[in-house]
Amino acid sequence: MGFVQADPIRAPARAQDLILRHRVKNYRAGDLERRYETLGIEEDVFVNYGYVTRSLQALMHPRSNSLLPADELKSLWGRGDKKKAKLVLEFVRERGAVHPREVDEHFAHGRITNYWGGSSNATTHLLDAMQYMGLLRVVRREKGIRIYGTHQHDSIPRNAAERRARIDALVDVVVRIYAPLPGPSLSYYVRRLRYATPQWTSELQGALHRARERLAHERVEGIDWYWPAGEKAAGHTIQDTVRLLAPFDPVVHDRPRFERFWGWQYRFEAYTPAPKRKLGYYALPLLWRERVIGWANLSTNNGELKADIGYVASPPSERGFKRELDLELDRMRDFLRL
Repeated sequence: MGFVQADPIRAPARAQDLILRHRVKNYRAGDLERRYETLGIEEDVFVNYGYVTRSLQALMHPRSNSLLPADELKSLWGRGDKKKAKLVLEFVRERGAVHPREVDEHFAHGRITNYWGGSSNATTHLLDAMQYMGLLRVVRREKGIRIYGTHQHDSIPRNAAERRARIDALVDVVVRIYAPLPGPSLSYYVRRLRYATPQWTSELQGALHRARERLAHERVEGIDWYWPAGEKAAGHTIQDTVRLLAPFDPVVHDRPRFERFWGWQYRFEAYTPAPKRKLGYYALPLLWRERVIGWANLSTNNGELKADIGYVASPPSERGFKRELDLELDRMRDFLRL
């Protein structure tokens, strides 16, 4: 895949684990974090924040050619942050790997007003910005907290052709993960590459034009659909299987496509006030065969898995559905080590 989206909410597991459990044999919740240091991956921003392969990360960096950010990145840095970043970089180099608490205790950066208008730790904000710029990397996590080390990106594109090749390669990764994509969704995901490569934001429109010419495509019911060139769906069979998907799983990530495929509106409601929720705090889309027919809210209590299942219409009447749903809940128990 090249990229797996991450999310800190654990209900019953984090998004990255829920995404990988369907795709990695014998995967258990937390395996990605436990094995992070051995996997050749990095935490970084792609179309969202998550885990990327180092080869994919190399296509996105450096996001600036020097410690002073490009114009598009200046919003990351407050007044005097360039000087602070240099001092923090020196501090991290001396120690090899640091906990944010060590940096905060040493420099006492204080508090700042964050994006939402609230108050945040200034050191945390600075470390986030330095990681985004590629000056630091996450070497591991301790109890969910990022432990930082220094990072160096040297492969600056030598000319416009190499730069375009990099951007096109990033587009191909997006399409490989989320295809088949209707035209408007392809545009949406390519625009989101501005987070991966803010230094090349002005070139994304050209990349979108090249993608439309390069990718396999077909017009269906008035909509142009795109997928990787050379990919064939012929020969695939529909499995009599129930899957409970993460809210950010590539199968359901594109909400407009979701509605086109399955005829109803799925929404992630963790940040919706409880009285206004229709599906639940962390509703997992329920895939039966080739259709998403409902959702499940899962919780654990004293080692027992509780499942609250909802359906768009009514549960399937086929005898095999109940058996397959029970098997999926058993797989979930195994995944959660219950």
